[in-house]
Amino acid sequence: MKIFQLTKIFALGAFFLGMMLIPQSCGEKEINTSSLPNAHDYNYKVYWEWNETFLQIDRYAKGYRPGPGPRALAYLGLSAYECVVAGIPENRSIAPLYPGLDLPQADPNLEYYWPACVNASYAYLMERFFPHMQNDPNANVTHAFSLIETTRAKLHGTYAQETTSEILDRSEKFGRDVAAAVYAWEQTDVAGHNAFLNPQPTSYSPPVGPGLWAPTPPDNNRAMFPYWGQVRTFALRPDERLCRPPIAYGENTASPFYSQALEVYSTVNTIKNPPAGLEDWAANQRWAAIFWSDDITNLTFAPPPRLVAVLNQVAANEQLDLAGCAEAYAKMGLALSDAGVALWNSKYVYNVERPVSYIRRVVSQQYPEAANWLSLLDATSVGGMYGITPAFPAYPSGHSGFGGAGGKILSSFFEYNASHPGTYTFTDLCHLLRTEFLGTPRVFTSFSQLGEEDAYSRIPLGVHFRMDCEVGLEVGRLAAQRVLELPWKK
Repeated sequence: MKIFQLTKIFALGAFFLGMMLIPQSCGEKEINTSSLPNAHDYNYKVYWEWNETFLQIDRYAKGYRPGPGPRALAYLGLSAYECVVAGIPENRSIAPLYPGLDLPQADPNLEYYWPACVNASYAYLMERFFPHMQNDPNANVTHAFSLIETTRAKLHGTYAQETTSEILDRSEKFGRDVAAAVYAWEQTDVAGHNAFLNPQPTSYSPPVGPGLWAPTPPDNNRAMFPYWGQVRTFALRPDERLCRPPIAYGENTASPFYSQALEVYSTVNTIKNPPAGLEDWAANQRWAAIFWSDDITNLTFAPPPRLVAVLNQVAANEQLDLAGCAEAYAKMGLALSDAGVALWNSKYVYNVERPVSYIRRVVSQQYPEAANWLSLLDATSVGGMYGITPAFPAYPSGHSGFGGAGGKILSSFFEYNASHPGTYTFTDLCHLLRTEFLGTPRVFTSFSQLGEEDAYSRIPLGVHFRMDCEVGLEVGRLAAQRVLELPWKK
């Protein structure tokens, strides 16, 4: 009996002592952290909405192709991830990896409506990444910019019905504070910050010599982003910014370089004028080439965000939760951005000329009709020219690098796991409603196949040699691998 009474005394004493030690917040009841909702309790839709908005804006964003687009996606994804990582029990912040990136921390004792944090973060940063679009005389451009506030207000209105004003205000403030800190750090990357304002600097003069890049017909535009190799990377090491050298330049008809040029020339000619029996092959090659091009501003989103368009479709198909989205979109953005830096660094180190230049100058010596040869890339539907080639060196291929990076990130999430023990069969609806070109959906049986078709579609389009595509894939996959190796998990 005495033991029982003594136990009761100790128990009551411990209880009252514990109550005295619990910190009391001003005007707010202490919350049991074990019962707080985490990011797994919410769906993918805030990410889907914002990335669909990004894709619509990117379509009209001058100066965003090819580097600034994936770079913006990297910072957007990183900020949103850091906004919600405190609500992902199994994950950790990666901010400590980056000197100078000092972020506010969520209070573990308070409740946050995690989708609202993401909403505020995206809205804050997107206004700052696309400031040049706000007062553009083109109505399509200003409308695209206005979608930022439209999306923010739409999601805010939804969340106001789903949580208290106190929690919503706290969550949105936290999202903005994280985004502001990320943006302050972004500005310290001098080579990348606002580079979209000067995509073709007059300070750059390309080297001159046999096999070296020069402006290409028919538009002969200046070099785009020749200094992009100096931009910050998130996971690639400095020594990984330069890919292996291209095959040796040669003009002899027996040289490997000539053979690769002849492949491009013959493939495009066959597509343009298919001989009997090759009509179906030629039609499929043309379809793939145009389906993946995404080169033309005002027509489609750019090639790097194309992989985000794919992620959006898969996230919706798989009903990914908010925690999964936070990690997937962050990894996708970082991988695409790092790939872009390494690709453009390599391009302007090796300065390999484009197929159209080599074909017109060298192949025409054996095939005179090649003197006026052009690619299949057509911008006439938006007031541009037919047969253009992107204005930067060929090797390695940017499309291929982005396809390799995006394909590997997608595979890491949606293949060879409990839900999908093998590869993932996917129908790409990116251009389903397009009428300016053949946007009929294409079916892929793996994300590796998707990335490889993205890469090798550049040969039938007529803008890349095979070596460009092969090594571009390598660069992209390495960038993705390094991002996947970051310490995302506790």
